[in-house]
Amino acid sequence: MKHLQTVTDFKYKALNWANQFDVCCFLDSNQYNQAYSEFDFLLAADFQFELKSSSRNSFDDLKAFYEAHQQWVFGFFSYDLKNQIEDLTSNNRDELDFPNLYFFVPKYLIAYKDGIEKVLIGHDSVLNEIENFEKIPSKQSGKLEIKSRLSEAEYLTKIDSLKEHISRGDIYEINFCQEFFAEHAEINPLETFEALNRLSPTPFAGFFKVNEHYILSATPERFLCKRGNKLISQPIKGTAKRSLDPAEDEAIKYALRGDIKEQTENVMIVDLVRHDLTKSAVKGSVKVEELFGIYTFAQVHQMISTISCQLNPEIHFIDAIKNAFPMGSMTGAPKIKAMQLIEQYEETKRGIYSGSFGCINPNGDFDFNVVIRSILYNSESKYLSFQVGGAITYQCNAKKEYEECLLKASAILKVLGD
Repeated sequence: MKHLQTVTDFKYKALNWANQFDVCCFLDSNQYNQAYSEFDFLLAADFQFELKSSSRNSFDDLKAFYEAHQQWVFGFFSYDLKNQIEDLTSNNRDELDFPNLYFFVPKYLIAYKDGIEKVLIGHDSVLNEIENFEKIPSKQSGKLEIKSRLSEAEYLTKIDSLKEHISRGDIYEINFCQEFFAEHAEINPLETFEALNRLSPTPFAGFFKVNEHYILSATPERFLCKRGNKLISQPIKGTAKRSLDPAEDEAIKYALRGDIKEQTENVMIVDLVRHDLTKSAVKGSVKVEELFGIYTFAQVHQMISTISCQLNPEIHFIDAIKNAFPMGSMTGAPKIKAMQLIEQYEETKRGIYSGSFGCINPNGDFDFNVVIRSILYNSESKYLSFQVGGAITYQCNAKKEYEECLLKASAILKVLGD
């Protein structure tokens, strides 16, 4: 088995090699011992076939695309595909202009597991190409002026309004997000991702490039995966800041585990996910495998629950993705009303943020993350954006929710030099 440092060296060499192509996708578990993950990392580069869909039937387009090729496919789902599933709209500002859905069959696919790299698509000679690839010198990134779409006062006012909706019984919980952005932004996307992935390694991290569009993600959250006939979802609800003092850090972790407010938020989303999975499940097979699990990452402790079911053989697995989309952890409950209020109160179209990217293998197994803790960048318009949010319940403290947003943004802000 190779030493970890060698693994890291190979990983970033391979990613630099892949970045020469117009399209590539890198999915990295960062050596987290994450159940259901098949590989330590996957790297797909260049494309044989691609699907870019903004039609009214993007999920059906993907189904036809997958059935036509029955090969590894990598891609992403925009949050705004919600409008194809329910009677909803997205009319807020969008400076990034990502497609609603994009998938590709790669020309090259490299998998890494337990110290061994393997070429799944392409010739083994590609490993020599990677080893001998000379990194292209990058232009120095310019100074970014990062702005917030909402002032703190505006944020607090919106939270008060949302709590009024909760008190009226319109919703029980809503995931409310705000955008940070930079115009005229010149960054090296690959170097920025590498810095983010080193500072904040997470089990569902990734780099996705489609021409001028980039996703640089340090997400800790799995949306949905399929292994055989089993579907698994692992929503996150509950966050606590870490401490450098080990005893205090352990106390914070213990307090999060017993925090009634965080448990309340978490269980509401667990119920919503159970409901979403029921649409695709063998009757009686939906179960909560873990409730209120506490997992530790570089900046935060998170409360994560695991819900699973057996996939009904009459349901196509892409329909199972559609039935659970968008993920409940990023909407709220009841789901449709929460999404209507998200559109009403947020300032920015979510697009890829709180959408998902990942891959489907030739057997129909798949793994998709939740696009949070992620930088989105359009290198043509030079617009950079990242959003952060949290669960709003009647018991929440608006000021603390604002501070939690800044905590979630801290790794990105540090990487961007702000």
